[in-house]
Amino acid sequence: MPMYQTPEDRPIYRLLTGQDDRAFCERVSEALEQGWRLYGSPTISWDTAGNCMKAAQAVVWHEADVVK
Repeated sequence: MPMYQTPEDRPIYRLLTGQDDRAFCERVSEALEQGWRLYGSPTISWDTAGNCMKAAQAVVWHEADVVK
């Protein structure tokens, strides 16, 4: 399997999670600007303990050859 140089030596797959707010959207946008690409659809779920909507978005390194 080929190795890819990712920012901060991160794995080629990342799952970004957090409260569904502007800060979360900015984290996803920053990942895209760094060269990550979206992998699949985002997921949202209501967090009853936190009384807020939580979101998750998978991203993969742009050079990675991944199978969906």
